[in-house]
Amino acid sequence: MSDIKPVAANKNKLTIYVLIAMLAGSVLGYIVHRNASASFIASFAVDMNLLTTIFLRLVQMIIAPLVFSTLVVGIAKLGDLKTVGRIGGKALLWFVSASLVSLFIGLVLVNYFKPGAAINLNIADASAAKDLMSNTHQFSLTNFVEHVFPKSIFQSLASNEILQIVIFSVFFGIATTAIGDYAKPVIKALESVSHIILKMVGYVMKFAPLGVFGALGAVIATNGLEIFKFYGNYLFFFVIGIFVLWLVLIAVGYLILKNRVPSLLRRIAQPLLIAFSTTSSEAVFPKLTEELERFGCPEKIVAFTLPLGYSFNLDGSMMYMTFASIAIAQAYNIQMDLGTQITMLLVLMLTSKGIAGVPRAALVVVLATCSMFNIPPAGIALILPIDHFCDMFRTMTNVLGNALATSAVSKWEGELTN
Repeated sequence: MSDIKPVAANKNKLTIYVLIAMLAGSVLGYIVHRNASASFIASFAVDMNLLTTIFLRLVQMIIAPLVFSTLVVGIAKLGDLKTVGRIGGKALLWFVSASLVSLFIGLVLVNYFKPGAAINLNIADASAAKDLMSNTHQFSLTNFVEHVFPKSIFQSLASNEILQIVIFSVFFGIATTAIGDYAKPVIKALESVSHIILKMVGYVMKFAPLGVFGALGAVIATNGLEIFKFYGNYLFFFVIGIFVLWLVLIAVGYLILKNRVPSLLRRIAQPLLIAFSTTSSEAVFPKLTEELERFGCPEKIVAFTLPLGYSFNLDGSMMYMTFASIAIAQAYNIQMDLGTQITMLLVLMLTSKGIAGVPRAALVVVLATCSMFNIPPAGIALILPIDHFCDMFRTMTNVLGNALATSAVSKWEGELTN
């Protein structure tokens, strides 16, 4: 537990800087909005958006190596799936089902509440938005297949084609596992690369206040203070979504664990609180492992299912991804038909498995997905000021989902003790 304080301190420090940048950008943007001419505002917005561009390009820079290294290492560590047996199959069944349900809840609620409609970011560049809308309508099954299957991994890496990188990484990871001992040096090298890239993620996030300052300064100078109405709607409706997701998860828990659910919730209350306050699932991993074993889950199932869940079972983050992606599209007045949204849901289902456990992983996945569907990536910088508060709720939900998954697999195996 000794690692919780520095994790929390670093996150809180970044949050303070983001909030300061949010305030400074808002004040500057409002002054320009009230006092400057239309031509000056247009020029000011372009210049301020350069700061956002710096931050976004730094994030985009790390997406490809991050997905490749973490996904290959994750698959290699699973080992031979034949030896995993029933436990692995049941765990993956839970993970896939929970992920799809979480994504679907986010999809339904964001379409019902329409939080992005609280602001119109289309004002600044109507012609560009029109082109974006046109490109979105052109997205078809043929285009999806072309996005999925790479013809050159180097081209995919260069253009940040996230799904193509995932497909190559899956094949590479399975082949690496099949070779056995010969591949151990490769796995060790990629694991080192993944740790280096994760360190880079921390460095890149230090530029987040710069991106927030530029994004808010530009949008408030152009549109005034209506952005804060968007923030209020966004957070309020997201919390409603988290509440609905908790009801679904706990209801499924009752179907499987029966009257053991209240006892489980009491056991994991402290990990849930720590996850909420630090926005770090990793910070509570040792304590969560301990409490699940005390609850009655066998050590071998906890040791396998919980780490796997940290990579493949992030229910709160999954719900957030569809919610955030479509809310950004709504803010830019980009109309997406149901087929395109379902396609986006499936894309998020696949791409989110590549960078689990990464700081602000949900934002990185949303950024990659928005780029794929021709939604302006600058929208990520606009939701960043509110993201810390969303992260508190989704991290706590991730912990709940993994505790329920581990307990459910133990129950299915007939090894959950009283």
